[in-house]
Amino acid sequence: MNEDRAAPILRKIIHVDMDAFYASVEQRDNPALKGKPIAVGGGHRGVVAAASYEARPYGVRSAMPSVTAKRLCPDLIFIKPRFEAYRTVSQQIRAIFADYTPHVEPLSLDEAYLDVTEDLRGIGIATSIAEEIRTRIRAETGLTASAGVSYNKFIAKLASDQNKPDGLCVITPRQGPAFVALLPVKRFHGVGPKTAERMAALGIETGADLRDKPLDFLRAHFGNSAQYYHDLARGICHRVVRADRPSKSIGAERTFDVDLKDPADLLTELDRVSTYAWERIERSQARGRTVTLKIKYQDFQIITRAHSLNAPVADREQFLAAGVRLLRALLPVPKGIRLLGLTLSKLEDSEQADEREPVLPL
Repeated sequence: MNEDRAAPILRKIIHVDMDAFYASVEQRDNPALKGKPIAVGGGHRGVVAAASYEARPYGVRSAMPSVTAKRLCPDLIFIKPRFEAYRTVSQQIRAIFADYTPHVEPLSLDEAYLDVTEDLRGIGIATSIAEEIRTRIRAETGLTASAGVSYNKFIAKLASDQNKPDGLCVITPRQGPAFVALLPVKRFHGVGPKTAERMAALGIETGADLRDKPLDFLRAHFGNSAQYYHDLARGICHRVVRADRPSKSIGAERTFDVDLKDPADLLTELDRVSTYAWERIERSQARGRTVTLKIKYQDFQIITRAHSLNAPVADREQFLAAGVRLLRALLPVPKGIRLLGLTLSKLEDSEQADEREPVLPL
């Protein structure tokens, strides 16, 4: 039997999600920023890594080009990221989690799943545990967190977003199917933008629409994913909380102030990116066999090229050499390049790496 589909007992799952984490850390550490619209990241050619809640009413969102964000919110203040500060706070938060359960699955620096079915403190009530964790996070870090409490990971994550910021939402097994039925399917884990478009074309906009489609219909249109979608529409999810969830890739990328075309300039920048990436790889003690080059052209077209070795990459020199071979195969470039990235994947022994933030922007 597939381990992820085994559900011998009713689980008690908490999904904790920090509120505007990077931006909130900056506002905490610099009181002059409190109450103001700020964006972490950005700059002349960059993208927004995180936006404060004061910036969001203007439409500013993460991954948005900084020029777009500034146009939407002329008073937006850009702050250079301080990833070491964010990691320090993240470690404080994870230490709090560890007081309640060893079953913690971090998704990134600012969110995690906790299985508190058997909690270390014997509290027994998941809602009380979530409240206590949120209280401690506020007291020990000066930041707020939202939490979702439910009987599986899928609904707990949806619930944590319901009452943001600084909110708590509890969905019981009896409430689960009705809760899911009202939500748009584009919010479902595993339903990306393209799948959501396909579903919309089939008349599937909400969980209720998805629930009403027979399994055979879903199989005809979504193949092997049909059973998964069929279950989600009924509030069913058998994914377990995995404390040893591996990272998919680790790397770094850099956005340039001026578009680059000269091969010598590109090779110089690739060397720089490889240095930052390899420092992070060494910190995580990860080993991997696949090197991937990412290029974003001046018109925002993105391409990637990858090369897999027969054995794990031994050092930065081998890592860079693989990247150089991938880049040289694309030279001369047809148009200016605004971003270069280099990552390592097919990882082994990567428990310390961050799942959702594998690429460090420079």
